[in-house]
Amino acid sequence: MTITIGIRCDAGPRTGVGHLLRCVALAEELTARGLAVHFLSDLGGLEWATQQLTSRGLPWHPAPYDTVGMVGAADRLGLDAVVIDSYEVPAAHSRALRASGRAVVAIVDGDLRDQDADIFVDQNLDAERRHPPLPPGAVRLAGLEYALLRHAVRDLRPATAPSGGSARTPKVVAFFGGTDAYRAAPVVGRLLVRTGMDCTATIVAADDSLRRELLALEPEPGQRFDIIAPTDDLPKLLADADLAISASGTSTWELLCLGLPAALVWVVDNQIIGYGRTTARGLAAGLGHLPDLTSSPFESGAAVDLLRTLLVSPSRRAALAARAWSAVDGRGTARVADALLDRLRPAPQ
Repeated sequence: MTITIGIRCDAGPRTGVGHLLRCVALAEELTARGLAVHFLSDLGGLEWATQQLTSRGLPWHPAPYDTVGMVGAADRLGLDAVVIDSYEVPAAHSRALRASGRAVVAIVDGDLRDQDADIFVDQNLDAERRHPPLPPGAVRLAGLEYALLRHAVRDLRPATAPSGGSARTPKVVAFFGGTDAYRAAPVVGRLLVRTGMDCTATIVAADDSLRRELLALEPEPGQRFDIIAPTDDLPKLLADADLAISASGTSTWELLCLGLPAALVWVVDNQIIGYGRTTARGLAAGLGHLPDLTSSPFESGAAVDLLRTLLVSPSRRAALAARAWSAVDGRGTARVADALLDRLRPAPQ
């Protein structure tokens, strides 16, 4: 009998797509093992988010908004277990699901949010150093070894750590999630212009307004900016880049897995811990807090200086790349899937 897993996560213009993408990564692993997966999601009307499911043949259903609807959906779809990845889903949903006899996996970022789960997954850097109290019988999978990365990223991971930087005109890829809700792309585009250094930059514009603002930039001689819409080819673009610029978040672990030199911006408050740990460890360079890059001449000047250094120094980029590659091995989805299947197997008699 086929095991059927439900995944409860959302995406949207303000929510972003990070929760969805790491759940898609887990769904890829589960379906490759012959399990059936159903998403129960509010995708916020984002066509690109919808495509992440439809292009993989992953069925999705309206998000239940109360415990009765949640358990009812689980009954109707014949779910054996449910994965919950949301800052908004009340803990009552996970309690109701466990009370109905189903296994629950909660994907969290530090705070367990009072969820009642059999397995907690916290894929963040140094998460294994924390030991929060868990419900009876629960286990916690913590740290970068459990980073949930899509096949499109893992398949492009270099076999060995990068050993040297390219002396060519640097290729830069800048992206800020599927929605760029806080409009980071134009800010970073202006910083790149201010470096005055030769580069070819591909910058993802999440909507038409951002595209217009980016097209209005005036690159310096020797700089070329290509403004593109969100694309499923982003991992391939990244694999050929010399430098990535991104918001600190779930995409950071993808950049590390690819062994890609990266410069990070922290955009919202829940990114500051991951940003601080990643940059302090030397796994990526830190450009600072997005609002400061527009309001503080000192902060923006420091970010310009850092970007200039990264653009002119292949050795600096190579050092970042080697440390990044060593931090994330790309096997997190397999480890989480193993733990879930172990939980679902009948106990020996």
